[in-house]
Order: sequence, then C-alpha cells, then structure tokens
Amino acid sequence: MAVSPKKYGVIGNPIGHSKSPLIHQAFARQTGIELSYAAILAPLDEFVATVTQFRQEGGRGLNVTVPFKHEAYAYCAELSDRARQAGAVNTLIFPDNDEAPVRGDNTDGVGLMRDLSYHDIPVKGRRVLLIGAGGAARGVLGPLCAAEPAEIRVANRRGETAVQLIRDYAEHEQVQTSVMLRACALDQFPEDELSFDLIINATSASLGGQRPAVPDTVFSPHTIAYDMAYGSEPTVFMTWAESLGARALDGLGMLVEQAAESFYQWHGVQPKTDEVRALLRHTLVNR
Repeated sequence: MAVSPKKYGVIGNPIGHSKSPLIHQAFARQTGIELSYAAILAPLDEFVATVTQFRQEGGRGLNVTVPFKHEAYAYCAELSDRARQAGAVNTLIFPDNDEAPVRGDNTDGVGLMRDLSYHDIPVKGRRVLLIGAGGAARGVLGPLCAAEPAEIRVANRRGETAVQLIRDYAEHEQVQTSVMLRACALDQFPEDELSFDLIINATSASLGGQRPAVPDTVFSPHTIAYDMAYGSEPTVFMTWAESLGARALDGLGMLVEQAAESFYQWHGVQPKTDEVRALLRHTLVNR
C-alpha cells in the first residue's frame, strides 16, 4: 500500500500570489523527498481553526505569511530563540506525535543574511537603515545586529512603533549588542542626515506601487538599497534608489533562502538554492 506524501503548506490572506509552493516543490525534487505543499487561504478570523484542521488532516508543517505571523507566535507552545527575539513566527513545525507541542521558528532573518552574503554585501561596521517596524522588520533586526553593524536606524511611519521595536529587542534576555540602535518617524529625519551604507525596505509600500517617505539624502552611490518585495520588474523603491546612484536589489533571494531554512527545519536536509533562485526569477520574468 502506497504511503501518502507528508503534507506541508503556506497559510496567509491573501495567498494566491505566493511562490512558496513552487519553491518547496523544487526543493523536494532536488532532495528526493516526497511531499505535498499547498497554498492555504485562511479567513482573517479563523487562523487557529484553519491550522488545527490542517494538522488533523495530517499536516506536518506550515509557512506563515501576512497577516498571521503574530497569531502563529501565540499559537506555539515552543519557540526558537530567533522566534522569541522577533516576536513573530513564519514556520510551524508539527511533530509526528499529534499530542506533542507545536514548535515555532522565524527564518526571515536567516533568509535576509544569507541573501546579503550571496551578493557579497558586508554589514559589519556599516550604517544600516531599516525602514518599517512590523513583522518583517522584527524578523530581521536580531540577525542584522548579530552581524555587528556600527548603527541600525529603524524608521517607521509611526515613530513610537519603531521605538517599541528597539525596546522589545533590547529587553530580550539573550540580547547583548554594542550596535548603536536608534529609532525615528519617517518624517523626522534630520536635514543633514548622512547617507547609509545599507537601506532595507521592510514595508509593504512596494506592493502598492509606493515608496517609503525617507529623504533622498539617505542614498548615495555607495548605498545598497534592498527591497524585501520582488516582482517581474524592479520595484518603485529600487527604481528610486537607482536614480539616486544606489545599487538596488529585490527580496527574491531572501524568499528562497528563508524557505530553504524552513525546509531544513522540517526535513533535516539543507537544499541548494542557486537553481531555485534561477527558476523563480525565470518564472517571474516569463509569466
């Protein structure tokens, strides 16, 4: 009697745009692991019910995307250190024993740092501007600090949210950092602000064809502008940064790398990402 492949998926709302099924199916082919992986649309008020049903039907793991990362955090009985640090979960790990506790992880920061390394972008000793203070920013602040930049400025539309993000991070019991952490509202940049070495757009502005309201002066020819969003064409943020002389990158590589870490958490196998990066880029350009 044939054994059904183990069930995995990605849960969110909306979810039709997700590339996670394509990525994980490519990893499965590469590693010879049999699995099914589906995109799951959860009603905004039924995250727990949808996850519970998925697990009852034999599900073994879920990726979690907008807007459920904080609900996933609350759902988990066990959390990895990086999930605790982020205050958000993007990977649910269900043990074979249905009575055992659900474990939550956050692989966003790993994905970003691996992509920066892939592109030979240094962080140590550099000035970093992190735009946004939501779930995406929370997932990457800890790994960015661990890379020992000289400074991280968190800028958000609501300055108090940026302040709270830094406070939450600094109060984490395992955090010991010499990185200068600052926060400000997007409309409160000093007129004489120096440019940054690395600017990361962790907002959803690009998805709506908008750009975050930071001044042009934060960019220079030595700046790397990294947008966590991606698409078949450069985002508005990327085009703007390039017009000011910066080098711009999108978040496709981060997406693939964070998925690879989730895959490893579920299967104990680290997939190779180069060919999947190329596959995903080809899919976007030729859709």
